[in-house]
Amino acid sequence: MTTSRATTATRTWMDESTALLLRTVDSLSEADFDAPSALPGWTRRHLVAHVHFNAEALRRLVSWARTGVENPMYPSVDHRNAEIEQGATLPPERLRELVHGSAAALAADLDALPDAAWRNEITTRQGRTIPATEIPWMRAVEAAVHTVDLGVGVDFADLPGDFVHALVEDTLAARLAQGHGPDLARWLTGRTSTAPALGPWL
Repeated sequence: MTTSRATTATRTWMDESTALLLRTVDSLSEADFDAPSALPGWTRRHLVAHVHFNAEALRRLVSWARTGVENPMYPSVDHRNAEIEQGATLPPERLRELVHGSAAALAADLDALPDAAWRNEITTRQGRTIPATEIPWMRAVEAAVHTVDLGVGVDFADLPGDFVHALVEDTLAARLAQGHGPDLARWLTGRTSTAPALGPWL
């Protein structure tokens, strides 16, 4: 993401994506929470728990940007995975409360971040060093894509067109950085009908 985009449209996208996520979670019945999500091995309980813990992880990055004291998103991959598994055991109503609460807390933290702190650098879970201006974009992507992953009728076509365009640009840049350029060029130009095997996205 460019800094200019991160300081303007991304907060709107974050707020809109979060609102869509919360409406979708609120529409789930208790039985719906136990159904599989679009992510292999995860129920909707896992997905809602993950989105909650993602907000808490991003709050740690906001704290890092504000104070200058290193505060990683997660202590370790094992810790991240364990808290998702634990969260997936919670009752649906508790999961709803948590995902609403952490979303509101993240928004409040961002609202309170001093202007100068937005330029401070932080490190993502993947090890990328980025300015704090990218945090709203990171949350917008998590909220929007995982709303689709819940598999209850929301599709990428339901998301704002400018957001989808930015998501495609961002994802394509990441895939090119991973070395998939030739495979993507072959597929996107119609020289093969087989989509390239790209591996994990985030």
